[in-house]
Amino acid sequence: GGGGGGGGSASASTVDGPREEGRQFTFDHSFWSHAPDDPHFATQQRVYEELGSGVLRDVFDGYNACVFAYGQTGAGKSFSMMGGAAPDDRGLIPRLCEDLFSTIEQRSSEHWSARVEVSYMEIYLEKVKDLLSPEGQHKLRVREHASTGPYVEGLTSHAVANVEMVKSLMEEGNKMRTVRSTAMNDVSSRSHAIFQIVCLQSETTEMDGELLKMERVSKLSLVDLAGSERSGTINAGKQDRMKEGNVINKSLSTLGKVISTLAEREKGGKKGPHVPYRESQLTWLLKESLGGNSKTLMLAAISPASINYEETLSTLRYANQAKKIVNRAVINEDATATMVRQLNEEIELLRRQLEASRRQGGDGSAAGG
Repeated sequence: GGGGGGGGSASASTVDGPREEGRQFTFDHSFWSHAPDDPHFATQQRVYEELGSGVLRDVFDGYNACVFAYGQTGAGKSFSMMGGAAPDDRGLIPRLCEDLFSTIEQRSSEHWSARVEVSYMEIYLEKVKDLLSPEGQHKLRVREHASTGPYVEGLTSHAVANVEMVKSLMEEGNKMRTVRSTAMNDVSSRSHAIFQIVCLQSETTEMDGELLKMERVSKLSLVDLAGSERSGTINAGKQDRMKEGNVINKSLSTLGKVISTLAEREKGGKKGPHVPYRESQLTWLLKESLGGNSKTLMLAAISPASINYEETLSTLRYANQAKKIVNRAVINEDATATMVRQLNEEIELLRRQLEASRRQGGDGSAAGG
């Protein structure tokens, strides 16, 4: 499947309909990953270089980040996020984890260290399940914290020291995921899965002869959504699949509502309409990622087949709306870190001003001479 990331105006996807004129949509990136023989084929490595490296930079800068893949079944969401069986087909998530730990290894010193924890959950039929807990079958509750936003009560968090530990937890979680055969895909993800990585950085710095410890916490949410197609297309003649599809569509249509309400709000100023985050577990959990404290990237996966024209158009419209949302991400750090960072910024500013005035003074004396 090909994918376009929601955003500004760098490259375009043109969709030619069976009976209509071509329509053009503009996104930050546009990747063609259908046939490896094509000259413009985008490898998983290229997709990671253009998208993933920026996400990782945000995490180390202390921001929350989120990547979510949206699109119909079979368009390449899970392939883009998780990857295929071949080593070169590793998706965004494994590559992000590899780079996360290699960066930690390079940066580690007596003054700087980082701790990483992961959790993995699935939302299936509006119930939240912990994929890394043997008791994961129990329904977990979503609650809201006054300052950090919605969280899952009782979700297990696992400390990891290297990428192998992350991969084995991920494999364990994937075995627990709700995967079903549908008319469009034999192993279709019928649930939404959210893999969360929390990175806690500690740095020691000296100021006025005193040692100060600073901390930054970043949460990276990697979301693989269930297929977005209309249930009639995918579940022909299967009653339980139809019912399931309707619930999946409910959370995705709520996601659509949240995205368009936020886009409207940006257009009409702050006091826009109420954003219906709580209408589904998915949108409630992604509240901070949609219009809140997070740097968010949307990957829209589309099919190159003309039979899927309607679904492709629907996905691109969805991504087009998401482009209009403005998130307000802040660096998540303790008061000491904020103070030190602001003082360092001030010192840097004064240093620049001093240099500029010296240069001007030098120019003046040269002119006078």
